[in-house]
Amino acid sequence: MATHENTGGGRRWLRRTVVAALLALAIYASRGTWLTWMGEYLVDAEEPQPAGIVVVLGGDGYGHRIMKAVEIVRAGFAPKILVDGPGGYYGVSESDLAIPFAVKHGAPPEYFEPFPITARATFTEAQAVDEELQKRGIRKALVVTSNFHTRRARRTFERYGSGKVEYHFIAAPNPDFSPTGWWHTREGKKIVVLEYLKTINSWFE
Repeated sequence: MATHENTGGGRRWLRRTVVAALLALAIYASRGTWLTWMGEYLVDAEEPQPAGIVVVLGGDGYGHRIMKAVEIVRAGFAPKILVDGPGGYYGVSESDLAIPFAVKHGAPPEYFEPFPITARATFTEAQAVDEELQKRGIRKALVVTSNFHTRRARRTFERYGSGKVEYHFIAAPNPDFSPTGWWHTREGKKIVVLEYLKTINSWFE
């Protein structure tokens, strides 16, 4: 009897092992599909359209967002760019670094209006921007942020905005993140892991 029980247990263990191995193989073989889905899920952006202003969210550091905003204004979709500027960069507001960068790269200085803020999280940034746009009488704004940040930014503005300003989210390209190949580079993997952690954290804010 003991031998029979041992044999039955061994067969169950073998079946489970084979099933687990096949499942692991299927996951590995389909990794391109679900990793692409993970990357594409983070992007929820639109094409530019006429609006009262362009808002550049902070947190770039490389100029991709502000130069995308310049492109939008040059195309005639909006007259001005509000560059928000969280502090923390050696005591300098990010807007005070981003605007000179854009001017150095050929953008007219009159395109820009700095908006220094103390916000360090997207939800407080959204509240500050929304309040400022209401003061300016803006009813429609194009919000430029990194492509991987667009879904979380949209959700945050919808949740913490007043509802009095219509927001449309424009993706600025990031050379370190491609929705269809982010897992091939160290920086791409860091971006996706961090963005998903921030997304999860935002659910509890």
